[in-house]
Amino acid sequence: MIIVLKNGVAYEEVMELNEWISGHGITASPIYGSGTTVIGLVGDTSELDKDVLAMMPCVDKVILVQEPYKKSNRKFHPENTIVSVNGIEFGGNKIPVIAGPCSVESEEQIILIAKEIKKSGATLLRGGAFKPRTSPYSFQGLKSEGLMLLDMARRVTGLPVVSEITNPSYIDLFNDYVDIIQVGSRNMQNYELLKQLGQLKKPILLKRGFSNTIEEMLMSAEYIMSGGNENVILCERGIRTFETQTRNTLDISAVPILKKLSHLPVVIDPSHAAGLSYLVEPLTLAAIAAGADGLIIEVHNDPKNALSDGAQSITPEQFHQLMPKMQKVSEAVGRTVL
Repeated sequence: MIIVLKNGVAYEEVMELNEWISGHGITASPIYGSGTTVIGLVGDTSELDKDVLAMMPCVDKVILVQEPYKKSNRKFHPENTIVSVNGIEFGGNKIPVIAGPCSVESEEQIILIAKEIKKSGATLLRGGAFKPRTSPYSFQGLKSEGLMLLDMARRVTGLPVVSEITNPSYIDLFNDYVDIIQVGSRNMQNYELLKQLGQLKKPILLKRGFSNTIEEMLMSAEYIMSGGNENVILCERGIRTFETQTRNTLDISAVPILKKLSHLPVVIDPSHAAGLSYLVEPLTLAAIAAGADGLIIEVHNDPKNALSDGAQSITPEQFHQLMPKMQKVSEAVGRTVL
């Protein structure tokens, strides 16, 4: 249930209504917008009389929310959420670009790539330290050493760091070394991990599972947000379909659908969606045109010798050539990348 208040309602009236609602064992979360204040109710609202609420002097209208996700629901929070990371905003007019290798392989490699992508205009550095791989014989990442190398690259370039967490036991380590904690496709429904991430204030980049629906993705976001951490960024990275020409199928329609259903920022990962480097550029440009609030792109200085996902990685030079094209498309839709 959502209560929309009348314009000009005093703070004291909002608090009084909140106290009355809380007395019924329901969590009331007021959201103050530029022109409208709404109160989102989480819990069993069956005992509340909608008509009684609607008659209260400060209430404009009462909306029943049928969807199972509440805090991530745009009805709950009509205005776009801006997630800020060291002054970089996801969900605003500027489209941040996250770039870097699938895996951190060495100090020389990660610092070289970080410097190159920064020169081209990237705003954040990605790199895998703990790598969940399909085969137990594949490269599993440098683990804690990888996070420390990312931290070194951050200190050299000033780029905030994005890296994927695979286990709740690593949360303290990630809280110390990472600016945005990424939840990968395989862990989107690792609910114990999501619950613990909900105890943090650090931004979470939540990737859609390759076999999961949009509603299931929003329910996973709900796990994080219900714990108190509302700094969630959604990421579409392709879904598994019958098509064999690509690694996955990029669900470009997920961008406008998610932005209609939810107030959270939406990022696109064209690299994992395609699995092929030549598709990264067209999918990136399509994502911007569709309304994406950010991109996460794999860049490697030597893709053919990469320890993971070389086939989908573009080179620093290709990334450099892509950035101005991204800027042109973003300008066409009234936004900016650079």
